[in-house]
Amino acid sequence: MEENKRVCDICGCVIEEDAGTTVGERLLCDECVSTHCTTCDHCGEIIWITDAEHDENTTLCRSCYEDSYHHCEGCGRLIHDSEINWRGDYPYCDTCYDEFDDEIEDYSYKPEPIFYGDGNRYLGVELEVDEGGRTNNNAETIKDIANIQHNHIYIKNDGSLSDGFEIVSHPMTLEYHMKECEWEAILNEAISLGYLSHQTNTCGLHVHVNRDAFGDNQSEQEEVISKILFLIEKHWNEVFRFSRRSTYNMNRWASRYGYERTGKEILKKAKESSNGRYCAINLCNYNTIEFRLFRGTLKYNTFIATLQFVDTICDVALSMSQEEIEEMSWSQLAEEIKYPELIQYLKERRLYVNERVYAEEDM
Repeated sequence: MEENKRVCDICGCVIEEDAGTTVGERLLCDECVSTHCTTCDHCGEIIWITDAEHDENTTLCRSCYEDSYHHCEGCGRLIHDSEINWRGDYPYCDTCYDEFDDEIEDYSYKPEPIFYGDGNRYLGVELEVDEGGRTNNNAETIKDIANIQHNHIYIKNDGSLSDGFEIVSHPMTLEYHMKECEWEAILNEAISLGYLSHQTNTCGLHVHVNRDAFGDNQSEQEEVISKILFLIEKHWNEVFRFSRRSTYNMNRWASRYGYERTGKEILKKAKESSNGRYCAINLCNYNTIEFRLFRGTLKYNTFIATLQFVDTICDVALSMSQEEIEEMSWSQLAEEIKYPELIQYLKERRLYVNERVYAEEDM
């Protein structure tokens, strides 16, 4: 009897007869189905979250998506083929087809990057804001603040948002982000216009770092990237607390690759992953790696601390060997931090020598 017991292929718990769900070729308990799976809205099949194609309102299995749906080129929303408006080779929903925004770019918009600041490491920011309207006037107001002297940001549609847009920066050094870009004024204006970021279930803060900051060739770059992956996985519990994301949103938008003994093993797993760009560290871009871990925010200290955290992780991966990183504790990693904003944030999250300080609410 013991030999024939049915167990969940993920968590190993015993599954009673006539219970459990088979997803692909794996048997799952109800809790693991709830955590790792979703349902296709078209055919009703239960599928892995990481295999789903989705927007805010619709979730599809890969087969239904490829047979009958496209993403709107303007807002990214999933639309059935029977409802598509074609503009050349590009599909649009009714709203985006009728109202091409002057100030808000299409979801697929990618201008030639402008690099700001002196250095070789550049951070590109994607900040999602929601609940304040997808309007030209609001986008123009925010762009006017950011682009007084230089073209620092642009604004894009994003189908994952209910009633907002994505603020995207050109690549800048961390020092330039901190001293030259008007981020505090941008975030304050977004708040005054009624936008939220942290206080939604839709918004993330993504940070791109140029790959050539890690070495002169692919081999050198991948050596550093493997150590970045190892640092994130080794200290996952602390990184998860830092991120402010919920377990569900982390699994859906920024899933982990999983801990291995070395960074090179994690990098190998990452290359073999089928999760696409929805990973904690997205490696799908040719010129950058993307930190997708973080929940959105309109609180300036949290915003800057996030960029400083990414910069610190890159510093450690560049300056230390795999062996040194394997031996490094979280408290030792915290000792490498030199930025007061990041130290303040770690204290707020009880990630800095267990010291906690009063924190204003994130927006």
